[in-house]
Amino acid sequence: MTTPTPALMIQGTCSNAGKSTLVAGLCRALVRRGLKVAPFKSQNMSNNAAVTADGGEIGRAQAVQARAARLPPSVHMNPVLLKPETDTGAQMIVQGQRFGRLGAKNFLDKKAALMPHVLDSFARVARDADIVLIEGAGSPAEINLRAGDIANMGFAIAAQVPVVIAGDIERGGVIASLAGTHLVLDGDERAMVRGYLINKFRGDVRLFDQGLTAITDLTGWPSLGVVPWLPQAALLPAEDAVDLDRARASSSTRVIAVPMLARIANFDDLDPLGMEPGVKLVFVPPGQPIPAEASVVIIPGSKSTLGDLAFLRAQGWDIDIAAHVRRGGHLLGLCGGYQMLGRSIADPDGIDGAAGTVQGLGLLDIETIMQGDKSTTLVSGTHCATGAPVEGYEIHLGRSHGADCARPVVTIGDRPDGAISPGGRVQGTYLHGLFTNDTFRKAWLAGLGIASELAYDQQVEAALDALADHLETHLDVDRMIAIARSRHSTNQSAA
Repeated sequence: MTTPTPALMIQGTCSNAGKSTLVAGLCRALVRRGLKVAPFKSQNMSNNAAVTADGGEIGRAQAVQARAARLPPSVHMNPVLLKPETDTGAQMIVQGQRFGRLGAKNFLDKKAALMPHVLDSFARVARDADIVLIEGAGSPAEINLRAGDIANMGFAIAAQVPVVIAGDIERGGVIASLAGTHLVLDGDERAMVRGYLINKFRGDVRLFDQGLTAITDLTGWPSLGVVPWLPQAALLPAEDAVDLDRARASSSTRVIAVPMLARIANFDDLDPLGMEPGVKLVFVPPGQPIPAEASVVIIPGSKSTLGDLAFLRAQGWDIDIAAHVRRGGHLLGLCGGYQMLGRSIADPDGIDGAAGTVQGLGLLDIETIMQGDKSTTLVSGTHCATGAPVEGYEIHLGRSHGADCARPVVTIGDRPDGAISPGGRVQGTYLHGLFTNDTFRKAWLAGLGIASELAYDQQVEAALDALADHLETHLDVDRMIAIARSRHSTNQSAA
């Protein structure tokens, strides 16, 4: 009988409890101990996707966790990815590839059928690892979603993986959250839980000693530690739009403004700009005007270009953007934002919404046609204006063409990408990840009169190392490894 690969699952009392960050930090901590560690999340919901070398899509958090583990991202690290397109529907990616579009009710009915794909991917990830660190989704306390669950206890039981529950003390009520989670789990689910931890604590952790005692008395679960708030964690790429308020404070007067589209996607494109001391990156919430003092407006990527174009107009941002351009301001569209800048967007087959053609913002002389073949590719090339090298990825439906495409933003091999207006102040490109390249970002900012000395990759690596140090200090990592290794006995007892 083959001994199962050690594995540990971090579930949470709620969404945004810090599960992604905890797994990333533990990945870096364990790889520094000499273990070959791999991250895994069976089901994720995010419009911040990463592209893998084989042309698939996974959630951004798993790409960051793979980086923390010093592994290339794989589609099997996140076999089911839901990308919301409306309030009740999402595009579903299975093992990296577009699987279709489902409404919320359809997904609930069909999710159990995805378990074989999930277990297949988990087996592939575990095959080459010394230990697998698994991130849950949402909370196991959402027992209304228990039937057919593939994301929390349903997966833990199917794969026989022990669980640690993370409680988010920042939101308050963490004792009740953990005790309530224990209460609503059924017996088989409780048997998978081997301990709990407290995350995002502010202040003297000794003040929570009685709280730990109370939680253990109420649940029978041992405490594995209390993790204080770590500011450096905000330097890691965020996955959820709820994290956009984490932008670093800046005293700079050089404002780069980003309208927060309803289906904003791949907004981690802008993380490096948010770290620049000479830049004040402002995410403009719905209902607020785009600041008139902005030097640059960036229209970000979108999971629903046509829907977000309508949303942009409903906020009056189209008027603000037109005024910004008239004042001589710079405007950059990324992917879906690039498509919005053109004269029209045609969707004859209803791929992005209702079939038809809509008028774009008319600030670039291009037209876009939505097509069913999706481009998901890692690319490298050259910035045409400065000769700076660029690296990134494409992840989009649709193709754009027109007179302004004669002035591309970048070349990818022999292929031009993007378009620039005759005056050069309005630009658009399909390429995500441009700003992670220090040479390109420095050249681009220099064109705006902004000096840059930021070494972005070094900052991210330093943040991952700081996070690993932090968790080693405040968690019983040795015990967590022992729990992961106990999976062998868990499987034997289940046999």
